[in-house]
Amino acid sequence: MRTPFLTTTLLTALLSSAALADTPQTESWTAPNGARAQIAAATSISKERLASIDGLMQKYVDENLIAGAVALILQNGQPVYEHAAGWADKEAGTKMTTDTIFRIASQTKALTSAAILQLQEQGKLVVTDPVSKFIPEFAKTTVYVKDQATTVPANRAITLRDLLTHTAGISYGTQPGISSLYAEKSLGPAAGHGWYTADKNEQTCTTMARLASLPFVAQPGAEFVYGYNTDILGCVVERASGMPLDEYFRTHITQPLGMRDTYFFLPKEQRRRLAAVYASGSNGKIVRSADDAKGQGHYVDGPRKNFAGGAGLVSTARDYARFLEAIRNGGVLGNARILSPRSVALMTTNQIGDIYNKPRMGFGFGFEVVESYGASGMEAPGTFGWGGAYGSNYRVDPTSGLVVVLMIQLMPNNTDFREKFASLVYQSLLPNN
Repeated sequence: MRTPFLTTTLLTALLSSAALADTPQTESWTAPNGARAQIAAATSISKERLASIDGLMQKYVDENLIAGAVALILQNGQPVYEHAAGWADKEAGTKMTTDTIFRIASQTKALTSAAILQLQEQGKLVVTDPVSKFIPEFAKTTVYVKDQATTVPANRAITLRDLLTHTAGISYGTQPGISSLYAEKSLGPAAGHGWYTADKNEQTCTTMARLASLPFVAQPGAEFVYGYNTDILGCVVERASGMPLDEYFRTHITQPLGMRDTYFFLPKEQRRRLAAVYASGSNGKIVRSADDAKGQGHYVDGPRKNFAGGAGLVSTARDYARFLEAIRNGGVLGNARILSPRSVALMTTNQIGDIYNKPRMGFGFGFEVVESYGASGMEAPGTFGWGGAYGSNYRVDPTSGLVVVLMIQLMPNNTDFREKFASLVYQSLLPNN
């Protein structure tokens, strides 16, 4: 179903009840040959051009490349596009709807990063603190040197800043030489997907303390290495706040922002709203994933003890858009302020120089950041975002006032659906007349 543009009172109430249309806080940027002026002028969205997304979504459903998807686009806080296509559970005959709940995996990282900055604003930590201040097991860590097949001591303590920017040298334990060691400690891909901990019958801090005994893959501050960094931060949030991570999120982020459908573990009475997970088969067509850690997961019937700050949440497109709109708006949504504008700036500007692994891109305290036009499709400099292992993706483009959320459940995802979707979003932006 596609929601009529700006006319659906229910959607507007859901998304605008907390004043989503507050004036956006944007950063200026420069580009050669008039590009800045041309892109900045493209602030109107063509409804006719946006409608082409409907056809793209249905095409991929009809060709069995995806089971279904939900897309939601806000501009300057107002909903301009919302569409659900296909199936939430094809085998059960359950259609995708705009309030379907999805596993968002690494999209959890942004909320955990925001929580760390909230705690800094509360005076309970500073991002330069060593991790060992909160998790003593991290006082002395080691690094695996691949060329020498040996382990050496880390040359300095890992800090919270290292974790926020994924420069602590901590992976998901997939590399040759260490994967077997991670498996012995019930971590890494042998334990599921590496990042997956929903099935663990232990608290997050127990898992992260065990991680500290394993070798990492780079010296602190030397490289961008994607891994358990934000899961460790989830434990830090618990230790610094004195609250379980799910309770901290609920009282400091999701409840204030009106995110009513965001959880670590879905209430059992809501299980029918959770979309099924599919995988791209050898021929590219979807195959329903198994009922295990590598497939459907334990987000309803799991032990409900391990709140993974790096990959644990389930949510809806509407809920996640509320969080992103608060970030786009400088940390506030209506009367609910979750961060100061300065903290938001730390999240959304490059904090690691040129060591990010994509040219002309950077990484802030929780988000990937576009630094020059053309580095990521048609996204303007200053655009930030990330995605999740189950195929979900989001982008925030302050120059055009856009918040874009795309939800699917496809892992692995061997399609070009997300790339084509992004192109259709940006081709709809036209100059004001």
